[in-house]
Parts: sequence; structure tokens; C-alpha cells
Amino acid sequence: MSQKTILLAEDDASIRLVVNQTLVTEGYQVRATSSADALERWIRNGEGDVVVTDVYLGDTAIFELLPSIKLARPELPVIVMSGQNTILTAASAARHGVFDYLPKPFDIDQLSSLVGRALKGPVKKDAASASSDVEGNLPLIGRSDPMQEVYRIISRVMNTDLTVLIEGESGTGKELAAQAIHQLGSGKNGKFKALDLAAMPTDQISRDLFGTETEPGLAFDKEATLYLDEIGDLPAEAQTQLVKLMREAGGARIIASTRQPLAKLVDEGRFREDLFYRINVVRIFMPPLRQRKEDIPELVRAFLMRAHRKGLSSKQIEPAAMDLMMAYDWPGNVRELENLIMRLAALSPDAVISQREIERELRAEALKDISSNSSFEKEVEALLHRFVMADLLQASPDESKIHQEVMEQVERPLIKLALSVTSGNKLRTAALLGVNRNTLRARINSLGIADE
Repeated sequence: MSQKTILLAEDDASIRLVVNQTLVTEGYQVRATSSADALERWIRNGEGDVVVTDVYLGDTAIFELLPSIKLARPELPVIVMSGQNTILTAASAARHGVFDYLPKPFDIDQLSSLVGRALKGPVKKDAASASSDVEGNLPLIGRSDPMQEVYRIISRVMNTDLTVLIEGESGTGKELAAQAIHQLGSGKNGKFKALDLAAMPTDQISRDLFGTETEPGLAFDKEATLYLDEIGDLPAEAQTQLVKLMREAGGARIIASTRQPLAKLVDEGRFREDLFYRINVVRIFMPPLRQRKEDIPELVRAFLMRAHRKGLSSKQIEPAAMDLMMAYDWPGNVRELENLIMRLAALSPDAVISQREIERELRAEALKDISSNSSFEKEVEALLHRFVMADLLQASPDESKIHQEVMEQVERPLIKLALSVTSGNKLRTAALLGVNRNTLRARINSLGIADE
């Protein structure tokens, strides 16, 4: 059994020393600090199995950090020690979901017992329950820098009634961010109502939002959080009604999302400027998966746990398959990754999902995208206009090497991409590209790829 690590944060040097020595004697590895910044950095880096911390670290109250800590590491038990033994302190500890609250002075054996219980509890969830405390839903997952910024903003706004605009590509988890704001915040006892505006008829949007003569709509429920997905698709009439409602400040809390820049829609006259400024109070940008690839292994594990919880057999991913997923850019973002893992968890006959299975699925998706639209060709054409047109106009017919240079600039990244997919296996790369192995080797040498 690997040695467990306790993160100890205490600004009283004598207490820190006693607790440190006691936990080391108990067989734990201890990282001790008096700094809130150091504690937060360790947690975000994935270190530690239990946190033992004072309420105050210098001028920083641990309760100010707990919301973002819980978002980044929801499974991490936190034990809070405090010399300010008031009901408010205990209530704050309970409200922030700490594992236990230990008033000072305390029996050091009591602390040791608490640490032992914490290690036997939340950090040892099985595959059927570890990925989420909410049935049928996954929390926001990831410890990358872009996700830490998301957590930071959510922790600041979740206990307010401020309107929030969540921006990001499709599949990045905008609704999960909205749910996190609602569930972790002071309004969690109210309803969370999500409306997919892009998929709803105009009359239904108006009826659901604003109701009828006999029944009020969702927007008038003061206790609710109303999530408007793809608010850029809200019809003009509904935009006018929503502005009026927000001006009167008497309805549900609004969290909206958009995959398209609202400012551009305002310029085009497709979105009301006054509604834009009322919606655009606090902005959260959900990063695409290609900008947070270091989160992919953790996401994959969570999706496999979710598949197991749904009754599918337990699966693992071989390292080469994980490397392939890390190399892929995931145009469909987290949703595409989740769909892939759930599909393979259901269909793969083996306990370990192989690189070949991942490769086959990704190739099928790529072929489907190419056959369904000509966007790739249009993008290439746009790039040629941008970078090659001037050279074509100025080139000498007798000396031009434009074709050769363009082909090399396309061929080089294509071969590099194929090599990354096969982990450098030239035989498989040649087969993937449909070229002779000797031809591939010659092109690698000619293009200078072997030296990179």
C-alpha cells in the first residue's frame, strides 16, 4: 500500500510541528506550510490525500478557498481546525462540506483518528460512485490552468444572484458549469431549469419562459436558476420580454450560454444591445478540450467509471491508446470524448481498450466529417488565397516552385500527425497514409522530419 500524504496548513509553528511529528509517526507523509497559496497550489497539482488546515492562514480564511478547492478536487477530504469556536465557524465548515471540524485545543489522538477515518471514506469511492455525487451527472473535471480559472470565477459568483454568461464551443461543458454555480451556491434549494433555445420552437420558448394568462412562466420563479442554452438563438420577441423582466429584477436568476459571440450578433442586428449588456455581467469561458489536453486522462477515467455505474463492464485504457487520444484535437470537445468512451465501454469485447480501437473510431469520425461537408476544402482554399495568391501573381513561369513548396507544407504536418497517431511506427504510418514504406521513409528524410 502506497504511503498516504497529508497536506498540513497551520501558521502557528508550534502546533504545526506537533501535528507534523504525530502524523509522521502514524506512518503518513506530511507536507506542511503556513501559506494559503502553497496549500492551494499543492491541491490543484493533485497532491495530497487529506487536508488538515487552520481556519486562518495569515490574512486568508480557508472558507474563501474551499469553493474552488471543492471544484478542483471534489473527492479530497478537508479537516478544519479552529481556535475561534463559534457556531458561525462550525456552520461555515458544514456549509462548505468539510469532512470534519476540530475546535482547538484538541486531543492529538483525536486528530489522528479523524485523518484515518477520512482516508477510509471519501477518497476510497468505488468505480460505481466515485465520479460524481449527483446521479446521472459528472462534475466539472480537470486540473489544467484553463479549468482553474473557470473554478475561480464560479467560486466568486455562486453565492450571488449575478447574471452569468458562459461562452465556449459546443461540447465544452457549459451546462455543467451552470449546474455547478447553482448546486454549490446559496440558491441550490431552488429549481435548476435548463432551456435549449436552439432546439425549441418560438412559441414554446415564449410559453415556457413567460407563461400564459393562467400560469406564470419559469422566468418569474424567484427561487429558480434559469439556464438559457444558446441565448444567441432567442427570438426577437422573447428578447424584448426578457429585457423587461430583467429590468424589473423580480424573476429567476439567469445563467446563459452561447457558442457564438454575442457582440457580433449585436453588430449584425440579430441580438438586442440592451439585453447583451444585461446578460454580460460575469463571463466564464469554457476552454475547448484541445487547450486542456492534460485533463484527458482524468476525464477518461471518470467516463469509464460512469459507464461502469450504468451497468457496463469495467474497462481500462492501454497507454498507447491514451497517447493517441492526447494527440487528437477533439473538435467535438468533452462531449465527443465522452461519447467515444461510452461507446467503446459498451462495444469493446476486451477488458482493456486498445490503441487500434481508438484509432478505428477516430478515423471513422474523420471520414464522416469529410463526407458530410466540404469545410476542409474551403478552409484550405482560404489559406491558399491568404498565403499563396501573392506568390502566384508574382511568380516567373520558368522558375516557380510554388506547387512543390505548397505540397511540402501540407505533406510535412500530415506525416507528422500520422507518426504521432502510430507512436512513430513507420510501417503502420505508411499503411495509414496508403503509401509504400520506402516512399514514406524517403519523404521523411527529404522533408527533414527525422531531424525534428
